[in-house]
Amino acid sequence: MKLLTVGNSFSQDPHAYLHDLALSCGVELDVYNLFIGGCPLRVHAAHLKDGEAAYSLEINGKTVRPISIPEAIAMEKWDAITTQQASGKSGDYASYQPYLDELIAAFRAACPEAKLYFQKTWAYETDSDHKDFPRYGNDQHRMYGMITEACGAASAETGLPLIPTGDVIQYLRGRVAAFDYANGGMSLNRDGYHLSLTYGRLAAAATWLAFFTDADLKKATFRPEGCDDEDLVRAVFAAAEKFARRK
Repeated sequence: MKLLTVGNSFSQDPHAYLHDLALSCGVELDVYNLFIGGCPLRVHAAHLKDGEAAYSLEINGKTVRPISIPEAIAMEKWDAITTQQASGKSGDYASYQPYLDELIAAFRAACPEAKLYFQKTWAYETDSDHKDFPRYGNDQHRMYGMITEACGAASAETGLPLIPTGDVIQYLRGRVAAFDYANGGMSLNRDGYHLSLTYGRLAAAATWLAFFTDADLKKATFRPEGCDDEDLVRAVFAAAEKFARRK
């Protein structure tokens, strides 16, 4: 399977371990990410039109070269194409359109056989110092609720299924004591907004793997450095299966 994401650092996080996690389950999954840090849908739509090679192409978590959206769309026969809003604007649906529709139209015209998806990203950590956290009253639960509402509206209007990364992260924060940062647990973020290099990124990768494939996460042997608590790994995989396994 070949998957293309027109994204930013919040697609870097799930893509970092996705290929390796899939291989450890016996699944061939090649993941391509078009990266500009903090890039919103408005800028993606602008670069779609100007054809600028403004993105870093990342293949299976490794940076390869600069690339444009039109070149990336044409470079493979994609099975799936995904995009997402920039994290700070993720809870504001007014910022999604008309840019999301413009991207969808281009993807469908160039790759009519590819299935299209939208990633529901995660809320910031409770003490995040991200400049956009005040949009949500510096409240993680409020931010998660607003992301849920905005992504739900996007899915309803466009028909794009949601990749539930944000649901998995929020579930782990609230249901697994070790990840309850507000009460002394470890954070699933490394800087208050990007995912941790251990269980945070593993949770995102597991979510995408369960969403896009029939891989049995119980058979996964891949472990990022620092993920040495098997009970927590099992909790991460169980959360991914709960939210991402399509019926």
